[in-house]
Amino acid sequence: MPKTAKIPKATITRLSIYDRQLELLEFDGYRVVSSEKLAWLCQVNPAQVRKDLGYFGEFGIRGVGYDVIDLQARIKEILAINRTWNLAIVGVGKLGSALIQHHNFSARGFKCVAAFDNAPDKIGKRIPSGLIIQSVDQLKDTVRELEVEIGVIATPASTAQMVADFLLDAEVNAILNFSPTRIGVPECCLVENIDFTVMLDVLVYKVHHEPKEPRA
Repeated sequence: MPKTAKIPKATITRLSIYDRQLELLEFDGYRVVSSEKLAWLCQVNPAQVRKDLGYFGEFGIRGVGYDVIDLQARIKEILAINRTWNLAIVGVGKLGSALIQHHNFSARGFKCVAAFDNAPDKIGKRIPSGLIIQSVDQLKDTVRELEVEIGVIATPASTAQMVADFLLDAEVNAILNFSPTRIGVPECCLVENIDFTVMLDVLVYKVHHEPKEPRA
């Protein structure tokens, strides 16, 4: 397998989309799928599917297609989602609470094992998932004890950097940041920033500038 540093981020994103479609195909009883059908389901072209998979080796049989179950297993292995990942969420407001209860996390192997907040009226409360909200002061000891590998920041922008520093101090080097600000981290740390306002900017740009297709 090639070094992942050479794989475009867009390819990794599409692999995740392919995996989800393969799961649906398996559920519907498909055992073989062509690159054309998989591409159509994922709204890309067949050459893109073949190029994305080609970064990681040979897949499928020419003229036949891909084995749905085998390709799904291979993609999960490539993405490293064929195992459980422990994560902790910091910030149990409306967004943090929704993330904790998001069933797709656990369904895809991401297990929320701890939740933290700094609001006195939240600390010590048991949430629907069964977790008890802990003080941020307990973060370092807890994440080490529970072997947390991914930290999720769902705090206001004003405290996001402090939380990131706490996570780094606890040797959590993978962060999913939902706060509306960029955080500063050393090169050893991986950060994915999810800013809903940026997504809305892109959406309204398309609404305003792209030609409208007539409805059927």
